[in-house]
Amino acid sequence: MTRPAAAALAVLPLLLVPPAFAATSRAPFPLPAPLRDRPAVAPAATPASAASASADGGQQQDAQDISNQVFGPRIKVDEAYGAYQRGAYLTALALALPRAQMNDAAAQTLIGEIYGNGLGVAEDDGKAAAWFNIASRHGDMLAAFELAMLYQNGRGVPQDGKRAAELFTQAANSGYMPAKYNLALLYMDGLYVPPNMMKAAGLMKEAADSGLAEAQYDYGTMLMEGGGVVPDAKQGAHEIGLAAAAGNIAAQVDYATILYLGQGAPRDLAGAVRWYKQAADAGNAVAQNRYAKLLAVGEGVDLDLEQAAMWRALARRQGLSDPVLDKLLVSIPSDELAKAEELARFWPSTPPTNVAEASRPAPPSTGHTLPTPAEQVPPESSATAASAAATPAPSQDP
Repeated sequence: MTRPAAAALAVLPLLLVPPAFAATSRAPFPLPAPLRDRPAVAPAATPASAASASADGGQQQDAQDISNQVFGPRIKVDEAYGAYQRGAYLTALALALPRAQMNDAAAQTLIGEIYGNGLGVAEDDGKAAAWFNIASRHGDMLAAFELAMLYQNGRGVPQDGKRAAELFTQAANSGYMPAKYNLALLYMDGLYVPPNMMKAAGLMKEAADSGLAEAQYDYGTMLMEGGGVVPDAKQGAHEIGLAAAAGNIAAQVDYATILYLGQGAPRDLAGAVRWYKQAADAGNAVAQNRYAKLLAVGEGVDLDLEQAAMWRALARRQGLSDPVLDKLLVSIPSDELAKAEELARFWPSTPPTNVAEASRPAPPSTGHTLPTPAEQVPPESSATAASAAATPAPSQDP
């Protein structure tokens, strides 16, 4: 059964952050972004450019020849990236090397990606850092970002937060949004740059407006809390909702809580349940714990102690224990608890049939043996049938 909305207030304390476990955790730096999209071919000539080519034919052809001599034919770069995208990494490396030796920053970055990720070659952070360093000096913003990540983590180069901050700034000034996000985090925490919440909020907003889910989540949190910006719970909830829809698990947990409490958005119990369930399915322990509580009290969802116990077991495996939830499940029958533990053991798969059968408690012994179908004899008369029907059958409770 589903409880009425009025009962929601009784459960509000249950959705507070469980003891000794953070609701969400922000990774200081996201994983390196994928390669930027690059055109497969040079843009087609417009009528105007074709007319100009006709008028200046000889001069433009000379310029093209000079360009090809310095940089090589344009199609070679595209072939290298095409091979990379198809997974032909050694071919991509072979095609990119001649371009890289002619100071093509995009090709140098591509080679850094190949060595940094060990694609077709042995992973070598030192070589990756060397190529990213050359490409960043030639103005490639992705190379500057990747090199900053290496300095931040001390991979292939000595760990140097100050150098990382300089490179993040370089990439951010070139318009690379993941760099703006990382630089915002540095200003928020005052790491290697002077603390500046207003500057952090400005950079975070730019990254959020570009659609970066991590930035949407963090900027939404800043709006909710008034960190470096004027508090705006409605816009904050909107930003966190965008991040949740983009697949950010921490944002899904927080957005579910926003909808549950009606803070910054209209209260939506059904929506809260859906987001908690989605994050729980993704393996988030806090979401598993909170979804279990809702199941245990029938809040916004049908009451189901067995499922609640399963989600509790999954959260416990990740170190989240909650005495409040334990009290809610104190009355669960032992057979349901055993089944819930078995479901959690095989989650997200279902237990094999033979295992599920083996885990069921054996039926109580009655001292009687049921006859086999071959031994059962049809009654010879209606009186015999009536007498047989009046005789209690041996207990068959599971």
